Formats: sequence, structure tokens, C-alpha cells
Amino acid sequence: MGLDVEQIREDFPILKQEVRGKQIVYFDNAATSQRPIQVINAIKKYNEELNSNVHRGHHYLSKKSTELYEEAHEIVAKHINADSWQEIIFSLNTSYAVNLMAYPLVMRGLKEGRDKIVITEMEHHSNMLPWRNAAKIFGARVEYARVDKDGYIDVKRLINKLDEKTSVLAITHASNVTGIINPIENISKEAKKYGITVFADVAQSIPHLSIDVKKLGADFIVFSGHKMLGPLGIGVLYGKLEMLREIDPFIVGGGTIKDVTLESVMYDEPPYKFEAGTPNVSAAVGLMEAVKYLEKVGKDNIIQHERMLLMKARKGLSEVEKIKLYPKDLKSESTGTLAFNIDGANPHIVGSVLNDFYAIAVRTGLHCAHPYHYAIGANEGTIRASFYLYNTESEIEYFIRSMSEIVKKYF
Repeated sequence: MGLDVEQIREDFPILKQEVRGKQIVYFDNAATSQRPIQVINAIKKYNEELNSNVHRGHHYLSKKSTELYEEAHEIVAKHINADSWQEIIFSLNTSYAVNLMAYPLVMRGLKEGRDKIVITEMEHHSNMLPWRNAAKIFGARVEYARVDKDGYIDVKRLINKLDEKTSVLAITHASNVTGIINPIENISKEAKKYGITVFADVAQSIPHLSIDVKKLGADFIVFSGHKMLGPLGIGVLYGKLEMLREIDPFIVGGGTIKDVTLESVMYDEPPYKFEAGTPNVSAAVGLMEAVKYLEKVGKDNIIQHERMLLMKARKGLSEVEKIKLYPKDLKSESTGTLAFNIDGANPHIVGSVLNDFYAIAVRTGLHCAHPYHYAIGANEGTIRASFYLYNTESEIEYFIRSMSEIVKKYF
């Protein structure tokens, strides 16, 4: 079917904005996507008509807010083919969601005699630092699955690191730097041979790909609303229900319990026991609307469109002198994310020039993935252009011309 991109763009008022007289070209989607008017209006409607705290309120506003909040769990659960809405836990963001499980899972592993956590060198700091911190606090050890000079994980070497002493494998589905997609489905099958808990970061893949937790094979996945057309301030932790019931929460407080005495605590059922305090109900409503929007457009249509843009951008930039792409050649599928540099140029300077003179928004630096950048030889970071459903071929062409001019004028 394909995308009617011009029609889609009508839903995104921010894309009509100008920067110094030029219409903005938004290529920073891997950091935060823009929101369609449907999401904006859903949040506005909630705040105007239903704003109230959820659960235990017996008045109209609280009941309606609770219904919407729990419906949001249902919609997200169906979106990833989870068995139950109880397997969906809302958090502040992906980083917070990882922290929610890192500490109890490391402790659980140590009790079972498993003192090793395996993390890939490709990870965003969100799916690296919580595991490292938990390991340091509780006395576990961390081993790293390395990447090659092009940024690809050596899957065989990763699998060889897995054994009966491994409690958790933390792995990203798609790199936030290069867009490289890892074969988590196959890796999960190998991990299961040793009873290892697979914890997958899908924050960079779920905005673009259909995610089926059953096919993926991960025990837990995490992602953020703001990368998939939703609002800031809401993330998702999915976990298998039987595991969530076994695990005591790391963050506790209001809303997490069935009963408390001075001697004991009885925690509530999932997701409640992991959603401490007053939740961001309006953000949950916005995320629900974002999921509906993505399903209406179709993830297959989105990824096909992005990959067309990506290949056009890669081809065009590869023909510009002094530009280096990461990786130079794609060996597998990826999201619509392109990392590159100009030889001898600081990426931050290039990003500023793109903004100031061309109104092109990109991300520059180490992208919360320092070890990965060091592994691929980009110690000062990269320039990252990341594409989404509302980006156009004409924007890619303008981007290529702009980069060619920048190289000729300044470098």
C-alpha cells in the first residue's frame, strides 16, 4: 500500500515551523519523534475533561481516568502481543524501566548461584549502566559481547559467553547509533538453553517494526513513548506475568501494596506493585493514541518507507568527498538511522551548521553509547540523521545537497 507522506505530514503541525526563514527538516527521530495532532488532542481532552488520580476514587472523574489508564495498558499489551495487560508496566522512560528490573533480577540471579550478567558493547547507556551498577552493589560480574569495527555484534562469540552462571543477557534490538538490528529471536533461543533471563531494549525498534514478544523470545522488553509519536515522560516495561509475580519491586510506595503493617508488606498484583506513586495518566492516554495511529498507518509501511529514505541518503552521502558512514556497508537490516562524520570535523560543529544555515535537525555526539562509538573508531562521536514516517524524499535530496555544500565550503 505504501505511505501517503504528504497526508501524514498534515497531522504534524510542528513540521510547518520555520528556522531562520527555512522550513524545518526534522531528522532527530531516534532521540524524540514528533507528535500527531491526534495525540496532542487526546492529551488536551483528558486534561480538560477528566483529569483525576486513578484507582480507589469512587467519583466520576477518578473512575473515568482509571478506565482510560487501564485501557492504555490493554492497547499496549495487544500492540506487542502480550498475554495480559498485567504484563505492561508504565514508567517514566526506558532508563527508569531498566532500573526497575536490574536490581531485583541481579539479586535473584545471585540467590540461584548465577553471578554473571552479559551486556553487549552496542548498548545505549540505559541498558548498560543499571546492570553495571546493580552488579557492583550486589557483587555480580559483567561480561561484554563485543562488536567488530563496523559495529556488528559477533553473535557466535556472544553465544559462547552464555552459560549456567549467566543470570541475565541485556541486549538492544536495534542500535540507536547505526540502526543495526540484532537477531534477538535466535539469540534468545540459545540463552534459553541455560535458563538465562533475556532483557531486550526495543526503544529504537518498536517505533518502526512490529514487535511480537512471543516471537522475540525475550522475558522482558523496555521502550519509551516519546520515540513512537507519544509524549515525553512515559516508558513501558513488559515482563512475563509469572516472573513479575515472583519478583519484589525495587521502587515501592503508594499504590504498590495490598496491605502494610509495621511488621510486614503484602504487595499487590502486577502491574500495580511496580507502578509506585501517582502515574502520568495523561501521558498514558497520549501513548495509547500514538499506538492507535501507528497501527492505522502500519509498521510494515513505515519501515519500508524509512529504508527507502535510508538507502537514498546512504547512496547520496557516500558520493560526497570526506564523508564516512557507520557502517560503511550494511550487512543486515537496519532502522532508518544513519551515522556519519566528515573527516577531520567535529560532529557538533557540523550539526550546528546544518541547523543554522539549512534548518536541518540532526543529533551529534556520542548518543549515550560511548563504548560503542569507541569500538567503531568514532571517539568524538557521530552525526546522526534518523528518519521516520513523515520524512520525505525531497528532504533527503535537500540534506545531501546541504552536506555537499558544507564539505566544499568549510572542510
